[in-house]
Amino acid sequence: MRLPDSAFTERPWRIHEFIRDFEVEDVWDLDTPGGPDDLALLVRQFDSDGKDFDPSPMYRLLFAIRWKLGALLKWDEAEHGLGPRNPSLRDRLPEDLRDGPRGPDLKVVPMKSVYQTSDEWVTEVVNKTVHAAMHIGWVHDGDGRYHAQMAVLVHKKGLLGKVYMPLILPFRRVFVTPNLVKTIGRSWRARTAR
Repeated sequence: MRLPDSAFTERPWRIHEFIRDFEVEDVWDLDTPGGPDDLALLVRQFDSDGKDFDPSPMYRLLFAIRWKLGALLKWDEAEHGLGPRNPSLRDRLPEDLRDGPRGPDLKVVPMKSVYQTSDEWVTEVVNKTVHAAMHIGWVHDGDGRYHAQMAVLVHKKGLLGKVYMPLILPFRRVFVTPNLVKTIGRSWRARTAR
């Protein structure tokens, strides 16, 4: 399910125009087979209350630890979020993307939507350790079918981010992101079955 970075970097995504100071952390294939215009359906799937999200016990434990650490160390306070000190990626958008559809903000995690096109959707989150973006691209399989790929992009903030982000990466790759990828695929299949 995990792909080489080139699966993201070698595609002509619009995001490449304004995110040069971010690094690719991961690229994942999503089990979301569909047609050429189905990215909008997948984006709507993310615009839910999360009731159908059934994470593993390890996923829940890791996020509980992260939120407790964030509260204790004040990583997620408003001053570290989007604002004058931490401008949104929307401030970097070319006019056509800024004036186009934005997509929904996520309800389950504190991610704000940046832009949405027919084949890309980008969300972002900022805290004391990182400015991160999730890029969902809708890719052609070459046989008339399409599916999504998810890239996680990070801009580490300060010494804390440079230490913390690599430290948690193995946990993200083994426990967090694979669980998220499976959940996205399961929800997609349930939707298409209806």
